[in-house]
Amino acid sequence: MKEIPVGLLGFGTIGVGVARVLLDDGKLITRRVGAKIKLAGVADIRRGPRKGVKLPKGVFTTDALSVVDDPSIPIIIELIGGKTVAKKLVRRALERGKHVVTANKALLATYGDQLFRLASRKGVNLAFEAAVGGAIPIIRSLREAFVATQMTSIFAIINGTSNYILTEMTQRGTDYREVLAEAKKLGYAEADPTFDVDGTDAAHKLAILVMMAFGAPVTFSRIHRDGITGISPLDMAFAHEFGYRIKLLAIAKGDTSSIEARVHPTLIPKDHPLAGVEGVLNAVYLKGKPLGESMLVGHGAGMMPTAGAVVADVVEIARDIIAGCAPHRAPMRAWPEKSFRPISIRDIRERSGPYYMRIAVIDRPGVLSRISGILGAHRISIAQVIQKDRQVDGAVPIFLLTHEAVEKDLLAAVRKIDRLSMVKGKTAFLRIEE
Repeated sequence: MKEIPVGLLGFGTIGVGVARVLLDDGKLITRRVGAKIKLAGVADIRRGPRKGVKLPKGVFTTDALSVVDDPSIPIIIELIGGKTVAKKLVRRALERGKHVVTANKALLATYGDQLFRLASRKGVNLAFEAAVGGAIPIIRSLREAFVATQMTSIFAIINGTSNYILTEMTQRGTDYREVLAEAKKLGYAEADPTFDVDGTDAAHKLAILVMMAFGAPVTFSRIHRDGITGISPLDMAFAHEFGYRIKLLAIAKGDTSSIEARVHPTLIPKDHPLAGVEGVLNAVYLKGKPLGESMLVGHGAGMMPTAGAVVADVVEIARDIIAGCAPHRAPMRAWPEKSFRPISIRDIRERSGPYYMRIAVIDRPGVLSRISGILGAHRISIAQVIQKDRQVDGAVPIFLLTHEAVEKDLLAAVRKIDRLSMVKGKTAFLRIEE
């Protein structure tokens, strides 16, 4: 029976999961592929056995280049992470005419355009299903199932750590720092969770989704991002009172000429499908023509869900090799390389929509009228307002929702409101998506 050797770079959590799938489920995979996928080389800088998997003798090495340069290995799996060593090894593999499978969203969000063009020139595949959404087959869906759909918007929960934290804060009324500490103990948050909670991880993934949905190379540095560290239990409680839930959303809206691309905490109606996506689950909600609306939900991280997505890419490439249609039947990133066009990213200050605001004030007569007067002067009208009698840190919080407003007008109004003598601290605001 034909064998297709595979090289694995990176033998951490996901690498161990990939090895387990290839070794433990080898017979099933062989039946489905019609050939044996052989784990021919595993490289990692750390020696020693890994819990849950036993590699065949002679497979492990600390020399990643020896795996990449092995002429008998046509498929390289990159699970090192980061954007330095990983980039060098992926580039080297592509230049040597090898297919590459990666879960490295940071690499693709930063250098993806040049790597995909290199893969195209070399006639090989660069596959990345595991880079976004883990077990959710969103990349394959955008490349194949939705190929006839003109996407108009993407709303995605694509960071499990942040979603877990916001879910717990909503359900228990617990402070952000307390929930974060619990998430670390449970393994849902890294020791340094910065990229998860500040929106960077979601922005990496959104850059990839924009590339697939709109046929444009977008680096994550062009994507506006706000994190969840400033969200308080009060925000959760009063969002609920107004009829909303708060989620960290990755949002893309527009067409193939210009789009909005942003990541930030967002109020969404409690009856929206995304509002019910809780814990560490991920979800991608799509709208387009003639698709209408569709949502994919699943585990976005973890050893085995991510490993399954990596192996699925390996299987797809192996099938193409066997069928003689390598490098790929469908374009790697859903559009032929010649169809890719630059796209304009709209300034977040031009965003138009309703807003939630939390303003801490000293309880004096006329405070609300002063605030509403400033908002009105900046073309912002109030839709709902709640003022509680109880004090928080010596001030009374006012919660309000606006009608549709332009963000630059809101920012100007907030600057004036924060200069009022009766306002304590900075005004907090969140965007609302209906």
